Amino acid sequence: MVAIAYEDIVKAPKALLHDHLDGGLRPATIIELAAEVGHPLPATEPGELAEWFVSACDSGSLERYIATFEHTVAVMQTERALHRIAAECALDLADDGVVYAEVRFAPEQHLARGLSLDQVVEAVLAGFAEGAARAAEAGRPIRIGTLLTAMRHAARSQEIAELAVRFRDTGVVGFDIAGAEAGFPPTRHLDAFEYLQRENFHFTIHAGEAFGLPSIWQAIQWCGADRLGHGVRIVDDITGGVLGRLAAYVRDKRIPLELCPSSNVQTGAAPSIAEHPIGLLRDLRFRVTVNTDNRLMSGTSMSREMALLVEAFGYGWAEMQWFTINAMKSAFIPFDERLAIINEVIKPAYAKLL
Repeated sequence: MVAIAYEDIVKAPKALLHDHLDGGLRPATIIELAAEVGHPLPATEPGELAEWFVSACDSGSLERYIATFEHTVAVMQTERALHRIAAECALDLADDGVVYAEVRFAPEQHLARGLSLDQVVEAVLAGFAEGAARAAEAGRPIRIGTLLTAMRHAARSQEIAELAVRFRDTGVVGFDIAGAEAGFPPTRHLDAFEYLQRENFHFTIHAGEAFGLPSIWQAIQWCGADRLGHGVRIVDDITGGVLGRLAAYVRDKRIPLELCPSSNVQTGAAPSIAEHPIGLLRDLRFRVTVNTDNRLMSGTSMSREMALLVEAFGYGWAEMQWFTINAMKSAFIPFDERLAIINEVIKPAYAKLL
């Protein structure tokens, strides 16, 4: 197989389902906004700050990983900052060849300077719209859907679920819960999930990242998740290629796995990229998707994640197309819109590469 050049991976269309807005800021933007609000940072030079985030997140602990968000969330407390960060996010993803992205954020974390939940959402949606428009003008069109996240250790999930439904026709396509898994099972938020199901609304749940099979089982069988955020620990129910009942259910029901290779290594969910369960799960034909999780914390991009898999598993364009189409099939936008991106953007581009 001819080696795939990184610059060609960047040009190939990619779809992203699991990306956190507060985990993808430009270091220079953090430094500028932190100076405005007087927030101290561990470094004040963009390159050094970028290195600090990656180093701090290479601990093997999800809790330590989450703690780094103190510095990004601190500068995301005004409408102007949120708008700017969302616009830059759209531009950065488009520059990386991402044609469809679902970017998530927790509105409840951006209220420290007096914004309302609605103002937070409106600022982010306006920023995404501006960034997508500028990307399109530059010849790099991107479609961005937004997921609203509730923090699993807090008690605002019903409120955030209602907020998501209220903005469903203006850019919010789904709901999510995030945060430390251990001690905070998804069933704590069952009322919110039942409400979303009654409203015919989509949701994913962070499950099977730092915690194992019980978290995945609850997310699916009790809460009714459409997708699994990470879900990497489903491999605990696979022995010698033989699937246990939960793993078989996830595969047979085509429940998408939002796998984030670099992030999973950083938080200890996988020992290395080469040993990441994505190889096994792909071979067993689970609905596998490739994602960035937090581009700043992992020093990564969609192109880098794909390149790492190409290097570790010898994947080629066919596998990249498979991951990309899996993601588009699993997106929370209407079926006809998903199909249009697959047939009019993704397949024609990969047909020239295969």
